[in-house]
Formats: sequence, structure tokens, C-alpha cells
Amino acid sequence: MTTMHHADVHLITSWARQCDGIVLDAGCGPGHWTGHLTAAGVDACGIDRVSTFVHHAREVHPGTPFKVGDIDAMPYPNAAFGGVLAWYSLIHHDPNDIARPLAEITRVLRPGGSLLVGFFLGEAIEEFDHAVVRAFRWPSEALRGRLVNAGFEILETHTRTGSLASSPKPHAAIIARRL
Repeated sequence: MTTMHHADVHLITSWARQCDGIVLDAGCGPGHWTGHLTAAGVDACGIDRVSTFVHHAREVHPGTPFKVGDIDAMPYPNAAFGGVLAWYSLIHHDPNDIARPLAEITRVLRPGGSLLVGFFLGEAIEEFDHAVVRAFRWPSEALRGRLVNAGFEILETHTRTGSLASSPKPHAAIIARRL
């Protein structure tokens, strides 16, 4: 976790420890956050659509459950989780289709459960080339509005700049509670 911004490590760890129940890392990629949370004593699991990422996560974090699957249609029962971490995973969804993964997150998160979303902050919703696949920057207000429409109450919004002086991109995180 030494390559992760210290503010992100603190925010995610403290948020996850307050969740009542299992935390799902939705769009977990290679599983670094899921593994970190498990090592921190949080009951966590991860899901990602890229099987190579999931296989890597299983090798690096044995004993931590990972599944191959899409956050648009997750293989979990209703209200299965106390928390959902969507850390830079929703940025890869077209803004016109963002309601689908948000509805699925709402479905798998129990009422009163907590959602933490990390994203690139922008003045407008705009597409950009990302290291993995295309991605979108979001204004906080726009993403908060989509979360409210999906059945969430916004609790906190955090912002910061990038950790590299050569790349001071703005980042944001929203903590919301499922109604």
C-alpha cells in the first residue's frame, strides 16, 4: 500500500472498519484494497470483470474471497453486504448507463449500509484516456445526484489532489448510506 495516497489508505480503512457486515470491493481490480482491508481485520471480498485481475488477486491474497463478475449484475443475494467500496470502478461506466451499476450496488447493500465511491474530479462529466480503459471525470454534484437517485443519502464528500507533483489531478470520494 506504499504506492497509495496516505489520505486514501486512511479514508478507506477507517470507513471499512465502521461498516456493519462484509465489505464488497466492487471492481476490485488486482485486489490490493480488498487484501489491505482483510489484513486490517475487515471481513472483505472482491469482484471484478477481468479474470486476469481476479486470478492475480487470489494468488497475492490467498484466503480472501474474489469472484469474476460484472458490477452491473453481481452474483450475490439482496442485502448481502454492510459496505460497498467502489474505488475508481464506476469511472469506467458511461454516464448514460451509470444507473445500472448503482442499482446493483443498491440491491446487494443492506438498508443502512455504507457506500464509498472514489473517482476523478472534473468540472464537467468528461471522458478521458485511462491506463486501463476509457474513463470519466465527474463533478461531485453530478455524481452525488446520481447516488441520491439510486436511493442513497450523501454523508461526506472528500477531495484531494494527486500525489505526484507532475500529475496533480483532482480526486474525490463520496460516502453515502443506502436508504
